[in-house]
Amino acid sequence: MSRLDSFFTAALDRIDRAGQRRTLRPAALEGGGRIHRGGRVMVDFSSNDYLGLARHPLLIARARDWTEAHGTGSGASRLVTGTSEDHLALEARIARFKHAEAALIFASGWQANAAVIPALLATVPGAAVFTDRLIHASMHAGLAISGTRQHRFRHNDLDHLEELLAGKGAQAPARLILTESVFSMDGDRADIARLADIAERHQAFLFVDEAHATGVLGPSGAGLSALVPGGIDLIMGTFSKALGGFGAYVAGSRVMIDYLVNAASGFIFTTAPPPAVLGAIDAALDLVPGMDAERAHLAALGEHLRGGLATLGIDHGASSTQIVPAVIGPEAAALDLSRKLEEQGLLASAIRPPTVPPGTSRLRLALRATHSRADVDSLLNTIEACR
Repeated sequence: MSRLDSFFTAALDRIDRAGQRRTLRPAALEGGGRIHRGGRVMVDFSSNDYLGLARHPLLIARARDWTEAHGTGSGASRLVTGTSEDHLALEARIARFKHAEAALIFASGWQANAAVIPALLATVPGAAVFTDRLIHASMHAGLAISGTRQHRFRHNDLDHLEELLAGKGAQAPARLILTESVFSMDGDRADIARLADIAERHQAFLFVDEAHATGVLGPSGAGLSALVPGGIDLIMGTFSKALGGFGAYVAGSRVMIDYLVNAASGFIFTTAPPPAVLGAIDAALDLVPGMDAERAHLAALGEHLRGGLATLGIDHGASSTQIVPAVIGPEAAALDLSRKLEEQGLLASAIRPPTVPPGTSRLRLALRATHSRADVDSLLNTIEACR
């Protein structure tokens, strides 16, 4: 026991009473959009393996090959002895994929956002920062570390952003706009072309988190940022979702990446990603540009699911991607529906506050290219029966 256990117990009791306690449950991804959990195989509508690459033979083989060639660990941080030729070659490849001058690999998307944002803001004291209200918690963490106040614009309301830029940022030495291209809980998209135009007119630095777009959207799966090559100053994305592996990247100008090597604490003081992780990323980059058929199938599944939810009278918000929320409302009701679906062999996790606003608890339905239309129909039919 620790000396603070009584405080931890009291905190857990409060979480329990609010119906927000979370627990860890073992699971293992299977092929065909399935997952093994609780001693059985279920149809999985909760994982972010959007293209089904996490169990792809090429990723497995490349991870194994790079492990056999280079070992299981990198040995140190990148600035000590942890940088390999493979790291540098992979970063150059990511930069080409994202139409950027350079790129830098991080251990996770959370780490990238939380480390890069304060490093950027350290260069411009007094910068004005404008954020979409629904940006990821890791971006908020980076801003909190920097001690910078943020001006939040209403979600995807770019007219409001322009008002704030004119009123709050005109006299600032620099302006930064932070947003996501696809929002993880709502599955809707930012208007990237207009954001790039706004940034240009206001001479603002544009930072876009592409975690849920990389691999799935844009030309060759390069994300929505690829629709405006050169129009975004910094792009962050992950390898742990559609690319089926682990880790993250940032991409932008050569001088900015060189600066982050010297200033992003989460990069400087972290052991470099191991060879197996790099091998899986390399294999995914071989596959993703040629997966237009899988992306089209995924988009069609999203349209079908949204249509079915609308027929059932269930709000799916402004979703237009592979992420489709089924907004239920009360936390208890969302949890109950999720439990009933699991009893029928369908995994659809309930998302509750504080992850989403109070009164908007939901099933966050994440589609995968390995799902079939029949899988989606089964989900819709079971939701109807359970309700």
